[in-house]
Amino acid sequence: MKWTTPLKWTGRSRAIAAASVVAAGALAAAAIPSWGGGGSEGVSLIAAYTPTSTATPIKHVVVIFGENISYDHYFATYPKAANTDGTTFKAAHHTPRANGLSKKLLKHNPNQYNPARLTHEQALTCDQDHSYAHEQKAVNAGKMDKFVENTGRDKCTGQPVIYGAPGLVMDYYDGNTVTGMWNYAQHYAMSDNSWDTIFGPSSPGAINLVSGQTHGIYAVDPVTHKKVTDPTVVQSPDKDGVGTMINDPQPAFDDCSAQNHTAKNNLGVLTGKNVGDLLNAKRVTWGWFQGGFRPTGQQNGYAVCGAAHTNVGGNSVTDYIPHHEPFQYYKSTANEKHLPPSSTAAIGSTDQANHQYDLTDFDSALSAGRLPAVSFLKAGAYQDGHAGYSDPLDEQAFVANYVNKLQKSPEWKSTAVVLAYDDSDGWYDHAKPKITNGSADAAVDDSALCGKAKAAGGYQDRCGPSQRLPMIVISPYSKVNHVDHHYQEQTSVLSFIESNWRLGRIGDASFDVRGGDLSRLFDFRRPRAGKLILDPKTGAPSS
Repeated sequence: MKWTTPLKWTGRSRAIAAASVVAAGALAAAAIPSWGGGGSEGVSLIAAYTPTSTATPIKHVVVIFGENISYDHYFATYPKAANTDGTTFKAAHHTPRANGLSKKLLKHNPNQYNPARLTHEQALTCDQDHSYAHEQKAVNAGKMDKFVENTGRDKCTGQPVIYGAPGLVMDYYDGNTVTGMWNYAQHYAMSDNSWDTIFGPSSPGAINLVSGQTHGIYAVDPVTHKKVTDPTVVQSPDKDGVGTMINDPQPAFDDCSAQNHTAKNNLGVLTGKNVGDLLNAKRVTWGWFQGGFRPTGQQNGYAVCGAAHTNVGGNSVTDYIPHHEPFQYYKSTANEKHLPPSSTAAIGSTDQANHQYDLTDFDSALSAGRLPAVSFLKAGAYQDGHAGYSDPLDEQAFVANYVNKLQKSPEWKSTAVVLAYDDSDGWYDHAKPKITNGSADAAVDDSALCGKAKAAGGYQDRCGPSQRLPMIVISPYSKVNHVDHHYQEQTSVLSFIESNWRLGRIGDASFDVRGGDLSRLFDFRRPRAGKLILDPKTGAPSS
């Protein structure tokens, strides 16, 4: 089949593909059982899944959504590694150049400290400051020279195994520690021009992934769910208390928020549509799968998310973090009680779990040959890559484990895995952002940086894009050992899903129309990229 332009088949190819889809759909429909719902568990009717045509050969998208990494923090010297510690990495001779740190920026950086290489033994580090306003100050109107003063944290107390040092915010890993990521970049396609859609921490990044719209939030009391006024939840509220999310409020529709609703923290409710609503409208199977989502008990009628694991430093970390689960902010896509799917066959369809699952449910679906069309995977906290409680070695184990499973599955031939991140953690990145969406909130916005561009929809506090984040596409249809320099951002993932399944757009000034659709990281003419099974412990190709 000839691929002409991104996301468009030629006429003859489309006719052949349509005929194949109709035939496959008829066979699949005959094999799909009819599921009912109701009863004491309140199971709703499961919408039957009818395979639909896609705009590309990709029938399954799996987004592995990590935490808090700037592009330079992982790829500053790619593809050159020091090879003094950790896992040895040697790049292929034809590896293309990437926009990393130049010799000048390594040795004569305009910040207070020069960037320094972090060793394999320094995998667990202090968390940095990644607040909306402080990240803007670090960028310093595009001079990129105030990271140490504004987002740097070189000391962390209470956990002696965590590494900290003056100027830590400037530092980076190479292929001897983030070996798996570098190997995926070698064998598949990576962007060195992918951006955090707006400034700020985890929750806005997760919301941009699934809706491209951080405006439309209001605050509620954690127990009564009555609307309240809370500037830590809502920025620039209107007369109805609806404004923009720039912080990490926990989601209102989640039993595990606010310490099972025993804490005083007000919670957030997001209005508007997300990609789950669009997928449901087209009856495309999907799910968000997160470590620790399955309850470990109940307290005062609320589900308790108490599962925990230890990271490489031996520190115990609770798996589930509510504000990392974006669909729990929306009533339409929330699974407030953390109910399990009614059956393995129901995973991806609408039932009592409402598309929100534990990671073990993804394992069950994949093993049963029922991989949803769209899956979002979120590691348990100790493996999500977030500095302070996670690290690149634990993250690597998670990513390699799931990519290996997918590559060994029959669905791999039509699957694309996207490795993406929610924010930069405030880690240094040298690339200057070009602000395309402005904001003029004097309380938090740097007017020199954000005050010139128009605020889309008139919504304040969505200034961006902010900093570069890693982005890798792993698929048989990925370009091979390719570094793409075209603009991408978090919402590019959303846009690709919308386009591939012809879902339409979110609307309401969503950034899904701004970021492109990842198609330049693929070669849809034929599958060229082979399988790459990595050792989860080392990140090296498995023998």
